[in-house]
Amino acid sequence: MNLKLNRLTLITGAAFAAATIAACGGGGGDSGAPAAAPTQSGTLGVSLTDAPACGFDAVNVTVSKVRVHQNSAAGENDSGWSDITLSPARKINLLNLTNGVLDSLGATSLPAGKYNQLRLVLDANAGAGTANTVVATGSTAEKTLDTPSAVQSGIKIAGQFDVGAGQRTDLVLDFDACKSVVTKGNGKYALKPVIKLIPTVSNGINGFISPALLSSGVSVSAQQNGVIIRSTAPNATTGEFFLSRLAPGSYDVVITADGRAASVVAAVPVATTASTTSLSTVAAPLVLATSPSGSIAGTVTMTPASATGEAAYVSARQTFAAGPTVVVKYAGADLATGAYTINKLPVAAPQYATYSATLPLTFAASIAVTPGVGKYSVSASATGYASQTKVDAVDISTQNASNVNFALAP
Repeated sequence: MNLKLNRLTLITGAAFAAATIAACGGGGGDSGAPAAAPTQSGTLGVSLTDAPACGFDAVNVTVSKVRVHQNSAAGENDSGWSDITLSPARKINLLNLTNGVLDSLGATSLPAGKYNQLRLVLDANAGAGTANTVVATGSTAEKTLDTPSAVQSGIKIAGQFDVGAGQRTDLVLDFDACKSVVTKGNGKYALKPVIKLIPTVSNGINGFISPALLSSGVSVSAQQNGVIIRSTAPNATTGEFFLSRLAPGSYDVVITADGRAASVVAAVPVATTASTTSLSTVAAPLVLATSPSGSIAGTVTMTPASATGEAAYVSARQTFAAGPTVVVKYAGADLATGAYTINKLPVAAPQYATYSATLPLTFAASIAVTPGVGKYSVSASATGYASQTKVDAVDISTQNASNVNFALAP
């Protein structure tokens, strides 16, 4: 990925056509009856952003429309929908939208009130199937990204929002390409959309990664209690990263790169919706220690099989003494076979630092990590199924681990 925009750049994109929602009066009565009061309206703006994708140089989706409704149970053909229509539909490479970069999808006027349903509508693949595609890392071939039937009616995105009379409300759709693209056997890919509404504020955690690491698949994530809240990849030219739009609170930042030990910064504060916390500077960027790598592989079986084709994900975790549990890396299981591989896991001890406002941070190798140096706690999960964690540690300190299998049940 060659991202040449800084973290505050907004991609304006192609011109959009905003659908205007007209207020309708009604009722009978004589001609002297007072006119119905006009419906008060506000403005809704929607933008798209993304986390980095695992193993892809491009993840392209073609967006045709954003739809909102006040009724969470409204069907696609019910009245009352307000639409932002992109005309023509716009093909967007999600991997251009990391580090807080936004792509505006447009805006529309709509009745003021509380909205309980939002749908993102993608063009369906047709003919050569180039509406939604991926390019695997190291390849130049653009392969079709099979899309679920839900793209016809719109991908439902959980969340509620208010539109005030005479006011503008801006929403950001965070499209997690890493979790949204899964394999389905025979070199084919499918879209299992993972999208959430996130704050529009421009706050978060930033820093710089050493330029020597920028070709090594660097990933940076902000986590809480072993759950990835936001992730990104550093700018391919400057090394700057920005974990943007975080709710105020405390986060553990995990940095990984191929052939390097993981680095973890614990208890990084985000004080307000307008504050940015820095972990390093361009003059003193973060440098990761070298490490041999290993892998963990196996299968995930879901019984009964998911009626909606849900994907399973497997994560490798470590816990620091008197510190957090973090996800070091994760991978999706193949939809057809259930096979997964978490590649390039560090074998060396992770580097650990507790956040300090005084930079540079001081890291030290953490040998008091559970389940141990070169060992991982491995878990599998899928929507609608109980998650499962291996009781025994998975050890890759001397060789790769295979046949780490899971059987998930509701």
